[in-house]
Amino acid sequence: MRIGVPKEIKNHEYRVGLVPSSVQELVHHGHEVLIEAGAGLGAGLSDADYVAAGARIVEGPDAIFAQADMIVKVKEPLAVERKKLRKGQILFTYLHLAPDAEQTHDLIASGAVCIAYETVTAANGALPLLTPMSEVAGRLAPQVGAHSLEKAQGGRGVLLGGVPGVPAAEVVILGGGVSGTHAATIAVGMGAKVTVVDRSADALKRLATQFGTSISTVFSTRSAIEELVRRADLLIGTVLVPGAAAPKLVTHDMVRTMKPGSVIVDVAIDQGGCVETSKATTHSDPTYVVDGVVHYCVANMPGAVARTSTFALNSVTLPFTLALANKGWQKALADDAHLRNGLNVIDGKVVCEPVAQAHGLPYVKAETALGM
Repeated sequence: MRIGVPKEIKNHEYRVGLVPSSVQELVHHGHEVLIEAGAGLGAGLSDADYVAAGARIVEGPDAIFAQADMIVKVKEPLAVERKKLRKGQILFTYLHLAPDAEQTHDLIASGAVCIAYETVTAANGALPLLTPMSEVAGRLAPQVGAHSLEKAQGGRGVLLGGVPGVPAAEVVILGGGVSGTHAATIAVGMGAKVTVVDRSADALKRLATQFGTSISTVFSTRSAIEELVRRADLLIGTVLVPGAAAPKLVTHDMVRTMKPGSVIVDVAIDQGGCVETSKATTHSDPTYVVDGVVHYCVANMPGAVARTSTFALNSVTLPFTLALANKGWQKALADDAHLRNGLNVIDGKVVCEPVAQAHGLPYVKAETALGM
């Protein structure tokens, strides 16, 4: 199979779909890999590194999209890229379609086989291709939140960990999953007073076991969220419903009760955000203010640490990339129900139910669309 890796063009997105070691594996299995010139530079990977691994360097994205049987990316294709997709071509990347009607309709029109990293599953129900980026985003959230709390950034002028004689900042984390747990790890390490909110009793028990008295855990109710949002210096939203738009747990009215200069970091923004006042921002213009509250809603947070993120992502995506290349998409999807769960759009049909529901589109089971 011929596999193409275009350079990412989203604002300040420096990750790349394949690293040289992944290229070497694919070439070893008899596949051809095309890398757009300069695609890996943002992650510290030169064209020479890719050539040494067996790739062919191609100038510009047009040749990549025109020649490749499978496109391997990191972020969802932007409008200019979606126009280059063709019927039967495999697109393997993060898609986050539930909050993005325009992208969904463009992918339907393309006829491509669109497989989303974020809905591929594991036997234990986890999301293995989302996990490493959730870890990165979770760990970044207290870091960017602490920066946004600085007065020069529009924040309250509060040091997250405080100092002797001055209380630490109150950090409230909505969601005790992968991102929430990693956010708590960093916030605790920075000396903050941390509260994690979740509706799963098992998650709360796990957090209590892991952190002991270093954090507080609260069962999620509207009343509890209202109270904690009001008290928070830094609110981190990490809520996830696989494949679906994030629920709006924090209303605009709740935001109005927050202290002037407090900060919201909405890690869930890729899926539309869990705060009613959230809207996607970019690394070049990451924050905005609503009712005196600083909002950080960058939709590709892990792109800020592109090298770490790229290698972490490749370590989990490579086995699936190899399966698609070695078997072809029809057999790979038929053989592996977990990879099949990653299929969102195929031949003009939406086969991910939460995406279909989000946009009022007809839903077809993946097995039906694949003729299984």
